[in-house]
Formats: sequence, structure tokens, C-alpha cells
Amino acid sequence: MRYAEFRDAIGRALHQQPDGLTWMQLKQRLHLPYERPCPTWTRRLEDEIGLMRVKGAGRAYVWRVRTGK
Repeated sequence: MRYAEFRDAIGRALHQQPDGLTWMQLKQRLHLPYERPCPTWTRRLEDEIGLMRVKGAGRAYVWRVRTGK
């Protein structure tokens, strides 16, 4: 999977779920082949689609996109 495919899939999924999703939920829903998100790609998502990661329940972080992006 190339970065552009990853970015587009994550962006679509998060726009459909305004309350956000955890990495595990994204991984399962999108059938992502990665055990953990790539830190470099994650930083690019912050700039390109407005990705935010906020503390959720337990150790999980909830991935969301900033409104207006």
C-alpha cells in the first residue's frame, strides 16, 4: 500500500466517523497490513488531512480529523 492510498482510506474513514476511531478500529475496518502506524506517515496526515490523536479509554488514542479540513 502506498502512502496516498493509506491517506485517502484513513481520511474517508475518519470523515465518516466524526467521533473518531482508534488505530485498531481503523486497521480492522480498512484491512490495513500494518501492526502499528508509521510515525512518518502519521505526521504527514496531521498536515495533509488535519489528523488529531486524542487520548481515549485506557491506552488507546482516538484518531480524528479537524473540522473544516
